[in-house]
Amino acid sequence: MATTVSAIPFTGVPFPRSAYDRRRERVFEAMARAELDALVVTAHGHLRYLTGYDGRGGYFAPFPLILVPGRAPTYVVREYEVQAVRANSCIDEFVPYTQQYDFAKVCAGVLKGYGVQRGRIGLELGCWNLAPNDVSALQGQLPEAKMGDATGLVALIAAVKTELELEAMREAMVFTDIAVQTFNLSIREGATELEVFKTMEAQVEKAGGEIRIASVTLLFGERTKIPHGFPARNPIKKNEPAFMELGGSKNGYTAGLVRSAVLGAHPEAESLHAVAVEALEAGIAAIKPGVTAGQVDAAVRRVINRSGRPELFRHRAGYQTGIHWTERGNLSLEPDSADILQTGMTVHLPVILFGESGYLFGCSENVVVTEKGAQALSRTPHTLFRA
Repeated sequence: MATTVSAIPFTGVPFPRSAYDRRRERVFEAMARAELDALVVTAHGHLRYLTGYDGRGGYFAPFPLILVPGRAPTYVVREYEVQAVRANSCIDEFVPYTQQYDFAKVCAGVLKGYGVQRGRIGLELGCWNLAPNDVSALQGQLPEAKMGDATGLVALIAAVKTELELEAMREAMVFTDIAVQTFNLSIREGATELEVFKTMEAQVEKAGGEIRIASVTLLFGERTKIPHGFPARNPIKKNEPAFMELGGSKNGYTAGLVRSAVLGAHPEAESLHAVAVEALEAGIAAIKPGVTAGQVDAAVRRVINRSGRPELFRHRAGYQTGIHWTERGNLSLEPDSADILQTGMTVHLPVILFGESGYLFGCSENVVVTEKGAQALSRTPHTLFRA
C-alpha cells in the first residue's frame, strides 16, 4: 500500500528523529484518551511539529499524516512533492496521489488498509488546510466511519515545549531582540519604514538569524492605523508614532514581539501605550500552571475596562507560540477559554490598543510558563521608546 523511499537524505529535520517519535507517542496517548482509532493531521504547523516538513507544497490539497496506533505513520502527499517531503521530514511511509480529486479516495484507501474504515476518525476541522469539500468527500468514501473533530489534540501537545524546543524559542528571541534594538536605533526623521526594516533584517542576518517575513508589521505615523501593515516607503516625521510586530525564527520556531516608539511626542499614542503596559503586566502576573487561558484574558481586560475605555481592546489577549505563528485551532487566550496553562507552554501576549483617532499602539511579551509563573523570553523592555 505505502511506498518506502530511502534514497533521499534527511536534509531539513532540525531535531533528532527520536524527538519526533516522542511527539507522536504523546499524540497516540491523547488519541487513546479521546477513544480515536485514527487521526488525520492536516494543519501545516501540526505536520511540521510531528514530521519536520514545513508544508510549503501543500497548497494544492491537504497533505495528511495518518496516525493509527500500532502502524507506521503514513504521509499522503501529492506525487509531485514526494521527494521534497521525504527529504525534509522523518517519515518513511508515503502514499501519493496526483490530482486533487484523488485525495479522498487515496486517504480512504490508507484507512481501509489499516482496518479503521468503521472506526472513530479524528479530523482537524477547526484548522487551516482542510476544506468542507475534503471532509465530505472523505466521508463519502468511508460511509461507516464515525468522523469527529480533533482540532485541539495535537495543538495542546505542541503547546508544551521540550527543552530542545525552548532552546529554539530562546534563540529565535535573540534575533527578535536584535531587530527591536535596531528598530529603536533607526528611528530618525525622514527614515522610511522600508529602510528601517531592511536595516533590521540585515542585522539579524549578520547574527545568523532570520525574520519570519510573513508576519512583519512595521508602520510610521498615520499608517500605524493599518492592522498588519507591511513596511512601505513611508518616512517618519517629527512627533509621529512608530509601531512594529515581528519575530525572529530558529528551526521554524518564531518568537514574536510588539514594540512601539515615538519620535518626539505624541500624546494620544503615549496614552494608549501606558494602558497597554499596565494591561500586559497584569496578564503576565496572572500566568501560572493551572490557570485557564480565559483567566489570563480577563486579567488583561480588567485593566483596560478600568481605564474607562473598554473599546480600545478588540481582540484576544494572546495565543500559544512555537512552530506556526498563525495556526488556527491552537490554544488561545480569549474570553471564557477553559484550556489550562501548563509548565513548559510558551505564549505571546500582544496588547495592541485602538485609539479614538484610529492609531494601533501597544506592546507584548513572549513568555514561558514556569512553576513560578511567566518568564519573559525577551531582554528588551516593553516600555515606550522615545527617539
